[in-house]
Amino acid sequence: MKYFRFYLLTIGIILLDQVVKLLIYYNMDLGQEFPVFGEWFKIHYTVNPGMAFGLEIGSEFGKLALTTFRLIAMVGIGYYLYSLVKNGVPQGLSWCIALILGGAVGNVIDSTFYGVFLDGNVPGNVPTPWFHGQVIDMFYVDIWEGRVVDWVPIFGGDYLSLWPIFNIADASIFIGVSIILIFQKHFFKEKVAEKEMASETVISKEVESENI
Repeated sequence: MKYFRFYLLTIGIILLDQVVKLLIYYNMDLGQEFPVFGEWFKIHYTVNPGMAFGLEIGSEFGKLALTTFRLIAMVGIGYYLYSLVKNGVPQGLSWCIALILGGAVGNVIDSTFYGVFLDGNVPGNVPTPWFHGQVIDMFYVDIWEGRVVDWVPIFGGDYLSLWPIFNIADASIFIGVSIILIFQKHFFKEKVAEKEMASETVISKEVESENI
């Protein structure tokens, strides 16, 4: 039971993510949008052939490699969550990893199966629709969009939005990682204590050597 509750959160994230994506797919046209809170938060149906938050990769083989990596990472994160709970780490860390795992699986489902089972959800000129599905994104925080001035490195001259369009899986990963970064000293306090102890040992040895 102590393991199940964390995996239950993961399953909940996966189900919610997939339900929202399929509702968007079956009820909206690609590129369609409507406002939710004024003009700053919208539902905008788009697809992402690459990574999280609308980022893309360069080639069809890159997409296959990305999906394969996601599958391997998904298994690794799942086992890591099991080991964390088994070793009795702070529960907050386990909840965060459960969020990250749910988000990872949610986007893996898109990449692996959507190209086969959803019409029009696979880019052209790919060797197989398997593992080449496009991730469905829909949440659009419309803070700013426009053309980036030419002198900006990498993105100069491109037309970008300040906050990429994302989905529940992306948000779940982002929240999990953010909480870990904010509370890392609490989550990894044993490692911090070990580092401090090691540092104190080094300093004491240096003092002893100077006294000699």
